[in-house]
Amino acid sequence: MSKPLILVTNDDGITAPGLRTLVRCMKELGEVVVVAPDSPQSGMGHAITLDNTLYSKRVVIDPEAGAPKEYSCSGTPADCVKLALQELLDRRPDICVSGINHGSNASINVIYSGTMSAAIEAGIEGIPAIGFSLCDYSWEADFTPAEDAVKKIVAQALENGIPKGVVLNVNIPKTDKAGLKGIKVCRQARANWKEKFDKRTNPSGKDYYWLTGEFQLLDKGEDTDEWALSQGYISLVPTQFDLTAHFAIQDINTWNLHEH
Repeated sequence: MSKPLILVTNDDGITAPGLRTLVRCMKELGEVVVVAPDSPQSGMGHAITLDNTLYSKRVVIDPEAGAPKEYSCSGTPADCVKLALQELLDRRPDICVSGINHGSNASINVIYSGTMSAAIEAGIEGIPAIGFSLCDYSWEADFTPAEDAVKKIVAQALENGIPKGVVLNVNIPKTDKAGLKGIKVCRQARANWKEKFDKRTNPSGKDYYWLTGEFQLLDKGEDTDEWALSQGYISLVPTQFDLTAHFAIQDINTWNLHEH
């Protein structure tokens, strides 16, 4: 039997240390093909390229490590998955893994995440998919403590499958290997960002803005991703891309919508 084909992508760019760690882990589990942005695309969400030309080229990032087949792409993380599935892969991947992101994608951050949007794009196409993130924004972040858990989660997904319409959002706390207590299957915590813009003026007198903000956790539950991370657990949230609020349908059907 052929090895499982694993599509690897991310939003931090094809040279990001987190992606290089993920590639190294996935090479132990199957045949790896990388299709990732040629530059950082953090916070892109599910954006796709419509009005610009999309480019891709074969690259060799780490020739000493027995490099897999890799392609850089000028587009967004979602573009990378679309291009991989339609143009670059010889066969349908058995799983798509995205990351390992430099920074948390827990709770409300999943909405903005390019890492998770790449995984969701694969999920929309019916491919099992997982997004991995480490709660450390540093480019020099240490990903090694999480390697065993990453391999375990992907191996279990390959063996058992992921429910249709579901993508896994996995976040890893910033800690050493001894500090990792295990993996918790959680729900997404209720949280938001209290945002503001830092207004400045450039030397030519033109105003510009930097987005800043403070993360606000609104959820005290002990079954959430944020709680698990705060306690030293890796959080695993089954995330669905059907955005229908099914519980609200009956209530909204009581509205007077049908009179002419």
